[in-house]
Amino acid sequence: MIKHIKHDQIDFKRYDECVNRSMGAYIYAYSWYLDIVAGEWDVLVEDDYVSVFPLPFRVKFGIKYIYQPVFTQQLGLFSTALQGIAKLNEFISVIPKEFKLIEINLNKYYVTIKRKNYKLVENLNLELDLAKDYEQIHKQYSTNLKRNIKKAKKNELQTSNHIKPEQLIELFKSNKGNELNVYSPEDYVRLGRLAYMLLHKGKASIEGVYNKENTLIAAALFVLGSTRLIFLFSGLSDEGKEKAAMPFLINNFIEKHSNSNKIFDFEGSNNESLARFYRSFGAQEYHYFGLRQYRFPFKQIAKLKNKLNS
Repeated sequence: MIKHIKHDQIDFKRYDECVNRSMGAYIYAYSWYLDIVAGEWDVLVEDDYVSVFPLPFRVKFGIKYIYQPVFTQQLGLFSTALQGIAKLNEFISVIPKEFKLIEINLNKYYVTIKRKNYKLVENLNLELDLAKDYEQIHKQYSTNLKRNIKKAKKNELQTSNHIKPEQLIELFKSNKGNELNVYSPEDYVRLGRLAYMLLHKGKASIEGVYNKENTLIAAALFVLGSTRLIFLFSGLSDEGKEKAAMPFLINNFIEKHSNSNKIFDFEGSNNESLARFYRSFGAQEYHYFGLRQYRFPFKQIAKLKNKLNS
């Protein structure tokens, strides 16, 4: 039986154990992670925490809706038992009617099929298997990527794994952040808290690249999971871009974690230029789906979304 459990009634120990023992065990779904990035969230629980389906939500203008929190790529169903389409659809069907709009990404291990009462949006992810030794992985690199790594070495760039979260965030804000304007001030606060929590738990490494003048020109936050290493967030200056600092940084990380029987998750991308860059490392394509369900008459959907995004 599937029940809707409010946040203050969740048995967090059993919830996290379920996520930990599930296929994939994405770090995004752990209770401590959701507490930082989502703030408010409930959960659908099957029986005695055999399966769970977190429900991050917001309330705006009296409207309660489910959304995909910042710095999480995939959520959905997590189960300690082998489940299929029927079970995922059962979870989706019992999401309480109090949530008037649902926009959440399902993880790649539990997929469903298109139905009349909801829409599925296909998303691209790229992953690199690190089970091989570095020499074998390097052979898969594109010619252009190998050229850029050599270019970075000629520029005498140096890597460091002693980068503070504030340095990474400021590097992004001062460069790409100015162009994209995709994160709110609150999002940056969440990212800082998340980075420190991950570091405290030994589940992250923030690595950077310095030029000859000891200026930070590239940095990235890597999440260190038991089976998956995630390229969660990065910053790059114009100089870093010109000197191929990011290919150099990622290659250095891959070399350190080769022969690890882990997956390097590039966490995207639907952006073709980024996807091309990730493919240059020999990464393979995988797809996951975004679930979209609007529990309003069709004419009200656009008005509702505009209101929530204002």
